[in-house]
Amino acid sequence: MSDTGVQASDYAVPGGILGLKGPVEKPAPGTLPLRGDLAHVALAGTHLAAHYVIPHVGAIGDADIELHLVPRDDSDATETLTAGTAIEVLDVAGDWIWICVGPAGPSGYCKANCLAD
Repeated sequence: MSDTGVQASDYAVPGGILGLKGPVEKPAPGTLPLRGDLAHVALAGTHLAAHYVIPHVGAIGDADIELHLVPRDDSDATETLTAGTAIEVLDVAGDWIWICVGPAGPSGYCKANCLAD
């Protein structure tokens, strides 16, 4: 096991040659952990991104949090996660982190201090 607690083998990552085989419907914002530059490793066989990441496992701290579409306090909140919810951290940018509940989502941004110790 890696230091993240998650390995690529924990997900059904396809083997063999991957290729673009036609259009794929773009998921709604805040659903799948997919951005133009980065995606959850489990999406490697179905969605194109510049980079794929093996997430770090964590949990929401003592208070419920809202997931935001962009890393700003005034952005739209798409989902509320309850305290103690297991999450996967995909990216860290200053005070904000991009997280998901799993490869099927939901995904979004929250403040980094929302995680349990």
